[in-house]
Amino acid sequence: MRVLWGGLNVVRWLLAAVGLAALVLSAMIAVPVKRPATLPFIADAVRDADNQGIPPLQTFRARDGSILSYRHYVPSGQRVQRAAVLIHGSSGSSYAMHPLAKALAARGVESFVPDIRGHGASGTHGDIGYIGQLDDDMADLVAHIRSTGVSLPLTLVGHSSGGGFALRIAGSANQNLFVRTVLLSPMLGIDSPSTRPNAGGWASPSIPRIIGLIILRNIGIICCEGLPVVAFATPENLQNILTSQYSFRLLSNFGARRDFHADLNGVKGPMTLIAGANDELMVASKYEEAVKGTAAKMNFRILEGANHMDVVSSARFTDVVAEDVATR
Repeated sequence: MRVLWGGLNVVRWLLAAVGLAALVLSAMIAVPVKRPATLPFIADAVRDADNQGIPPLQTFRARDGSILSYRHYVPSGQRVQRAAVLIHGSSGSSYAMHPLAKALAARGVESFVPDIRGHGASGTHGDIGYIGQLDDDMADLVAHIRSTGVSLPLTLVGHSSGGGFALRIAGSANQNLFVRTVLLSPMLGIDSPSTRPNAGGWASPSIPRIIGLIILRNIGIICCEGLPVVAFATPENLQNILTSQYSFRLLSNFGARRDFHADLNGVKGPMTLIAGANDELMVASKYEEAVKGTAAKMNFRILEGANHMDVVSSARFTDVVAEDVATR
């Protein structure tokens, strides 16, 4: 009887511990995201960017049957023997990459600019179906591009979180889809010395919710990953263009992996990183430190006078980026 009662006590304490852990995790997951104050320079860049001649949205079918959107830029200058896929940053859409795509077209580079699933006209704003779906979508987009008869070598260009996602692709099994990767003011991750706290006020994450969902995933429980875990400093009058918050699934997929060094070590092809010296979200002078010690073959270029959005929105700097993509 003593053994029996002792065993029951152990079970009771174990159940109590499990119950307490469940309560703590539930409380963490219940912490909502809070929207940060609007960052005027982001809103100004979106509002004031050149949108003349923006091509209409086209579509392709992803492997899950979803219809996703992209814009196709046909060269307006003498064609060069290369094409590019451009990835917008967090909250954005293909609309944000128009000035750069237009500059590339003038230099003869054919470009394809998707609305990444969860943004713009692709899927449900702020969410995706599973972590890794964006990688599958990228492979499906390239397959679609090839099916249209475009056989030119592709350069992958990503801005901000899109730069982090481009790094993710460049270090993965999908890297053979591209011959070169160009990162524009990339968000490498919260652990990178190049990232300002909360991306300079652009992002407001619910850290308790994120930690709680990571714990659940690590013990094999896939639950509640469609909940929003980060809100962005987007102006309310641009909700039709910008995505104001991300689910755990989208945040986990749209960017570099948590261990961005693993992505860097997995890259076999050439890479270039271009950033503005006056970047408000990233610390441009810290990028080389972030990459140091990895196997990545990275060239760096810091543009004096440029901020975070200038590299994709200001003609003075998009011309520099476009020239690099067209000729390097």
